[in-house]
Amino acid sequence: MKALVLSGGAGTRLRPITHTSAKQLVPVANKPILFYVLEAIAETGITDVGMIVGDTGPEIREAVGDGSQFGLQVTYIPQSAPLGLAHAVLIARDFLGDDDFLMYLGDNFISGGITDLVEGFRKERPDAQLVLSRVPDPTAFGVAELDASGRVTGLEEKPQHPKSDLALVGVYLFTPAVHEAVRAIRPSARGELEITDAVQWMVEAGQDIRSGELSGYWRDTGSVVDMLEVNRMLLESQDRCIEGDVDSASEVLGRVRIGPGATIRASRIVGPAVIGAGTVVTDSYIGPSTSIAEDCRIHDSELASSIVLRGSSFESVRRVEASLVGRNAQVALAPQGPVAHRLVLGDHARVHIQS
Repeated sequence: MKALVLSGGAGTRLRPITHTSAKQLVPVANKPILFYVLEAIAETGITDVGMIVGDTGPEIREAVGDGSQFGLQVTYIPQSAPLGLAHAVLIARDFLGDDDFLMYLGDNFISGGITDLVEGFRKERPDAQLVLSRVPDPTAFGVAELDASGRVTGLEEKPQHPKSDLALVGVYLFTPAVHEAVRAIRPSARGELEITDAVQWMVEAGQDIRSGELSGYWRDTGSVVDMLEVNRMLLESQDRCIEGDVDSASEVLGRVRIGPGATIRASRIVGPAVIGAGTVVTDSYIGPSTSIAEDCRIHDSELASSIVLRGSSFESVRRVEASLVGRNAQVALAPQGPVAHRLVLGDHARVHIQS
């Protein structure tokens, strides 16, 4: 059995971060979301992974390499444009051959792994198995309709009037039967080959399409709100580990990880939180649900419920919450003077100012 990991896509909801970084490599709890996906695949015993990549392919190749750090063997499959999940299966045909395969979206997070789901599929081996989760707003997802036995009888992609609250999680299990389906369908109104259309084709062809409802935590990390929520959840499950240098004038409370080479001076760190290797925190407060990556500088500032990427700095800033800050960003207190706001913002940015 093989795995197909989708790591293309523009990540428009995470701009401007994704103007310069792959959305699958934005870290939660100081580890790229894609790494959690690859670790979950390795836990199933699958070792042969095809990675669909787009414009950010070079960055993903640099981070993942040949996959050996995860116990995997990774083959990169370029996709010229994000033309749909079924298109990804279509262009991966040579890699997949006649093997069963797991398809996993590289920006999805599932707690507890997927090993039981994969083992169940291997044992029963239906033509396809969809992983589902109940959601409050199904209109934002692909939605499945089931019969009394749990078999899939219909699918809709982001329906205005959903027939159920069962959303498709970004994990799919297929036999080679899916290849005929992806060749048979045509692009949707948005110009993509939809995997929901391919599975619907299989349903109408009388094939055995089953479902498995996810019992654990699942998030599509395509937005800042979802990234922060996954970050919070992961930090709450971590163990306390202090490897850096914390002076006697500082206070570290709760589940806090401080990486090697990090320095904490005259500061208060309240967990759950993580401070990356080489980061320096002085005269500051770091509140719960905060991840600060490697080689950052935080001085005379307050941060909470935020993600700060590598090499960024905060100087005399009160107070930052619910924020995602990119690499090598600089945030500082403006000099005193007439009240004004000077902004340099990326496309589609949102700013809330009290003046």
